[in-house]
Amino acid sequence: MSPTNRESENMSAIIFPGIGPVRLADSARFLVTHPIARRLVAETDRILGYSLLDSYREAEDRDDQGAFPEPARIAFLVQCLALAEWAVKENDLDPVVCAGASFGGTAAAVHSGALSFPEAVEMTAAWGRRVDDYFTREHRDIVTQSFARVAPDPLAEIQAELDARGDWNEVACQVDNDFHMLSVREDVVEWLQGRLRAAGGLPLYVMRPPMHSTLFEALREEIANGITTDITFSDPRIPVVSDHDGSLVRTGAGVRELLLNAVTHTVRWPAVVDTIKGLGVERVHVTGQDALWGRVDVMTNAFQVVAVRPDTAMRPRRRSAIA
Repeated sequence: MSPTNRESENMSAIIFPGIGPVRLADSARFLVTHPIARRLVAETDRILGYSLLDSYREAEDRDDQGAFPEPARIAFLVQCLALAEWAVKENDLDPVVCAGASFGGTAAAVHSGALSFPEAVEMTAAWGRRVDDYFTREHRDIVTQSFARVAPDPLAEIQAELDARGDWNEVACQVDNDFHMLSVREDVVEWLQGRLRAAGGLPLYVMRPPMHSTLFEALREEIANGITTDITFSDPRIPVVSDHDGSLVRTGAGVRELLLNAVTHTVRWPAVVDTIKGLGVERVHVTGQDALWGRVDVMTNAFQVVAVRPDTAMRPRRRSAIA
């Protein structure tokens, strides 16, 4: 049945957040003891040929954080998928669409049925290694500055000033109507932060390596030709909402392109919200540890947002009273 033909009161969506700084301790109990998570972790260990959680712990002991070490990336994927599976079963959900923000796109591809879990794990490992290698060689002077309280018009003025200075810049993410991430050369960051404050903005964190830029076309080609060529993408059971333009992706080839385009295309989260809201969805379940994507005003003003975190799934079930 088409999503537009369902009653809105029965319509829900699954959202997978982008990866953020997380510690193993925040989800260790869930990954070790929850039946769904434990099953996926065991399968992941077989796929990788090493213990995911042991490797994650060792990376933290080495303080090997960087741009998220391999076990952290894979553990985040496993956690998000386990929470989505639990949320669907626990709440008897029948999601009409799913979407993933940035890194969350891989989880959305799996949940939609377009990508198998084993191939997603292998792809995540290989993709991360390719990204890490690429940015040790290329664009080492580019970073991404995140900031809040700057609407699109003032941001356009700041970008025009950067252009006039001859300083390259590009929006990597629009998270909310006044929350953006802008990629610049590292030597511009201090000026940019001051200019943002002068416009009433709040500079937040600086990310390295950067993300989502047309400059990274060579990286996209490396991944397309070296990683995704042998991966099977099936037509999804439910559409995946593109986090680049809000379009509904309904084919396996389209999902593959969506994931590859994450390298070079700006994330535009308000477009995702508009599409899901336009389908009549009123409730979204954000499955994964999330301090951003499900909390911004564009989401909370549009939907009833249900945060599905490891501690959520670990709470004891309520038993019905016996008459």
